[in-house]
Amino acid sequence: MSATPKPRAKVSEREARQVAEAAREQDWRKPSFAKELFLGRFRLDLIHPHPVPPDEDARRGEAFLARLRDFCDTKIDSARIEREARIPDETVNGLRELGAFGMKIDTKYGGLGLTQVYYNKALALVGSASPAIGALLSAHQSIGVPQPLKMFGTQEQKDAFLPRCARTDISAFLLTEPDVGSDPARLATTAVPDGDDYVLDGVKLWTTNGVVADLLVVMARVPRSEGHKGGITAFVVEAAADGITVEHRNAFMGLRGLENGLTRFHQVRVPAANRIGPEGAGLKIALTTLNTGRLSLPAMCVGAGKWCLKIAREWSAAREQWGKPVAFHEAVGAKISFLAATTFALEAVLDLSSQMADEDRNDIRIEAALAKLYGSEMACLMADELVQIRGGRGFETADSLAARGERAVPAEQVLRDLRINRIFEGSTEIMHLLIAREAVDAHLSVAGALIDPDTSLADKAKAGAKAGGFYARWLPKLVAGPGQLPRSYAEFHPAGHPDLSGHLRYVERAARKLARTTFYAMSRWQGRMETKQGFLGRIVDIGAELFAMSAACVRAELLRTTEEHGREAYQLADVFCRQARIRADELFARLWTNTDDVDRTVVKGVLGGTYTWLEQGIVDPSGEGPWIADATHGPSKRDDVHRPIR
Repeated sequence: MSATPKPRAKVSEREARQVAEAAREQDWRKPSFAKELFLGRFRLDLIHPHPVPPDEDARRGEAFLARLRDFCDTKIDSARIEREARIPDETVNGLRELGAFGMKIDTKYGGLGLTQVYYNKALALVGSASPAIGALLSAHQSIGVPQPLKMFGTQEQKDAFLPRCARTDISAFLLTEPDVGSDPARLATTAVPDGDDYVLDGVKLWTTNGVVADLLVVMARVPRSEGHKGGITAFVVEAAADGITVEHRNAFMGLRGLENGLTRFHQVRVPAANRIGPEGAGLKIALTTLNTGRLSLPAMCVGAGKWCLKIAREWSAAREQWGKPVAFHEAVGAKISFLAATTFALEAVLDLSSQMADEDRNDIRIEAALAKLYGSEMACLMADELVQIRGGRGFETADSLAARGERAVPAEQVLRDLRINRIFEGSTEIMHLLIAREAVDAHLSVAGALIDPDTSLADKAKAGAKAGGFYARWLPKLVAGPGQLPRSYAEFHPAGHPDLSGHLRYVERAARKLARTTFYAMSRWQGRMETKQGFLGRIVDIGAELFAMSAACVRAELLRTTEEHGREAYQLADVFCRQARIRADELFARLWTNTDDVDRTVVKGVLGGTYTWLEQGIVDPSGEGPWIADATHGPSKRDDVHRPIR
């Protein structure tokens, strides 16, 4: 007989929020350009002049990129990976020999010690050859064992595990469960203290690299007991330990070479020495790791954007319709302009965020999140536009094109591969909420008690006095600023170049408008503000456009003064900013003119069965079965498909 499914613990909305809030970094010890932007303060001085890497870091980085490019050209068969749905072992071993698994690991542990800038350039390069390989390397280094140990590990842990991760071992990060995604308060995997060990039980889903991993970072709940604070805790776990079973290798619409699975833990003993940080710090470790780890996804989005632009250029020049290349038909030309301008802006956002991460002068938690959000959304649009430009050939597979004698352009594959980035490492919807929470942090710090229903009247009175002082100083500064002065940012209008100063004045004005709007919304909705997810999402999307505009202008000025493509960079930045301003203005209008209220009414009707008549006239091919598989703790009943690569 099958085991009775273990009932999930009920967690209230308030309890879930408290868990997430406790995991946040509470303090802002360094300045943040994006945080200031959401507060209506356009701190151009924090990003301009554009920071640049030290010469030695650039030299080492460029040398590795040259070796990696040769490897991508000669050793990676992307068509084979797509066809066989697996990265060949010899390719993985070649990457090991190249040092690609240790790009972010310090040289004293056998790694390459690349900066964030060059690590991301490497991911963009290898991801353009095979997105599955990009995901393999990214999951290993950005969120797998190396990064949390680098930030939170003991010296003994670093000495034990980092040399392995740099040269031989593949690592994976295990947080998600069959019934737990972005709501970690319901995490069910347990780690029960037992002497000098912890005993792990549970099931983890969507374990990128988990099928082939040698080392795992596992998030599990330690029960509170005498001598144990308890809470969600991070552990380094040997993937070959007794009681670990990889029960299934998942298959997806894209990233067919991804080694992603379902992993069960049954009475797995983990030494206490393998615990990362104190008990209860697991989620904070995960979120802090992601502050820079999230930059790996926009890196691969930049690589995809560059490829989309290259294919669009070559195809649109070769394909003729009605007597001229399709590129010169306005409907197609607009798409090509969007591809070029957006690729420039995404690379500007990525390089700026990465260089700020390397310098460590600024807090980039919002910048990295915006880069992930904006990059994943815009890259999907770019790939979709490429498919449209290619027409029927865009929908046709590369193998089919080659079989009938045409260039094997995998446009449809790139669209499929990129789609996951809007879900990976925080879905777009979750990123909206995460960024919105950080964006309003200053308001909640001074006025949060006023809108908290559990706050006493006395505490509300204290909070009111504190908030009054803050807003008396802050609100007047939102009335006027440099964006209203015609000569502001004049250095961004050099002779013979497009005028970018006007775009920066727009950003300054829009930032103040965004801050005023946010304040008005908080005053209007107070404690209900967190339920206005449509509004908050638009606020964040406006901020993303303003950040991208700022990065594009600053990068254009850097290229003007240091490279040979300054005029062209200014042209691309100008076009991007014009496009972004139209999108931002539309988002501003939709803050107050939208269908959010009637949408909620329809949703209640859909879930209540009011519109089931609308579903008639079809058949459902999905068949029967539970929506969420049973994840009851216990021994595995399936074959182990764990496949370490040697």
